[in-house]
Amino acid sequence: MSEVHILVEESVQIAWDFLERSGEIINGYETSQFLVSIVGRMALAGERRKLMLANRAIDFYRATRREAA
Repeated sequence: MSEVHILVEESVQIAWDFLERSGEIINGYETSQFLVSIVGRMALAGERRKLMLANRAIDFYRATRREAA
């Protein structure tokens, strides 16, 4: 498994754990797809800081949920 795949996996797990503990996950499948997509794009763009990827994914997730409400 490549370094980027591991980075994406770990960053998504951090974001997922936070969102799950805070009770913000409504649809698990959609949330996981969203997080993988966002984190993957940022990683491919060159971001390599795990916590930055996770925090930005959380912010995007929250912003998307607010727009949908």
